[in-house]
Order: sequence, then structure tokens, then C-alpha cells
Amino acid sequence: MSSTALAQWQTLQTGLTQLREGALGAHGLSELARTQEALLEALGPRYREVLLQLLDRLESSALFSEESCSFSQQGLLDNLQIWLDKARGQLDPAA
Repeated sequence: MSSTALAQWQTLQTGLTQLREGALGAHGLSELARTQEALLEALGPRYREVLLQLLDRLESSALFSEESCSFSQQGLLDNLQIWLDKARGQLDPAA
């Protein structure tokens, strides 16, 4: 496990919390997530692909009101949390 990857995981977890609290926007979280290269490298291409798909949907949902979007932003945030939980398990199975 790379300490850099784990630190970047924590950065992303904090960003998601900030988004939920309204302190960070969807685009801000997306930009933050896309720059966490050590984390994405440590997790591999499958994790990268899923994260990028979630971020694309999150950015799209931010352009529309909750009612006019075909998927809920809350559901996307929940899925991002699941991704983070699984990523943490990959980085540190003892956690």
C-alpha cells in the first residue's frame, strides 16, 4: 500500500464530505478526483474507469435541477461513497 495513494484517498473522501455539506461543488470534486494519480494508479484501470463514469454523471447532474435529471445527485454521491469504501479496501485490506 502506498502512503501517497492512501493520502489521496483521504483527500477524495474529504472532498466528498465537503460536497455533501455544500462547501465544494460537483465540478470541484471532479477536478480534485481527476488529479489523484497515485490513488488511481494504485487501484488500476477498472477503478479509474468507474470513477470517471461517476464523475461524468455527477458533472452532468450539476447542470440540471434534481427533477429534470435522469439520475439523482444523491444517488451518485452514495455511489461515490461506495467506490471510496471499496477503494479503501483495495488499498488497505486490514482497514
